[in-house]
Amino acid sequence: MFAEKLCPMRTGAPSEPTVSSNRRMIAAGILLGLGLGGFFDGIVLHQILQWHHMVSHVGRYPTTTVAGLEANTLADGLFHAATYVFTVAGFIVLWQTFKDPQLQWSGRAFVGLLLVGWGLFNLVEGIIDHHLLQIHHVKENSAHRTAWDLGFLAWGALMVVGGWWLARRETWTRQAGP
Repeated sequence: MFAEKLCPMRTGAPSEPTVSSNRRMIAAGILLGLGLGGFFDGIVLHQILQWHHMVSHVGRYPTTTVAGLEANTLADGLFHAATYVFTVAGFIVLWQTFKDPQLQWSGRAFVGLLLVGWGLFNLVEGIIDHHLLQIHHVKENSAHRTAWDLGFLAWGALMVVGGWWLARRETWTRQAGP
């Protein structure tokens, strides 16, 4: 199973958390990572740098008109609402996980899972929005749009691989005691 491969468990010791706690911790980390990745993209790339908006590459919604900006602002808001849902879901799952009194979680592994989630966000959003639907590109007004889009995917892949490696190095289960 995925959970056992990512965060191996030793079985039989009464001080160890349940398999479901490990799975919940993995889900919480990935959901929170998806939310953080979305918020970073929306806040930094959409709002601060203004490199693109959700539908800024769609001809009907140019960012040079008020109507186009209104459509892009609405789409950006819906995008932020989705990232908010991922983040809240991650916190709920994390909260539920901490109810297991035997859980001794690893901060390093959790950071790895956050990176996996963030990287998955980049990969999914980049493949679907930048390449398949082409509703926007990372840096819309660049002569090197494809390079920016591929760099976004490479950054996502590095986060998934690095996060997986970090989470895999650690285990959620450690012996209780000194």
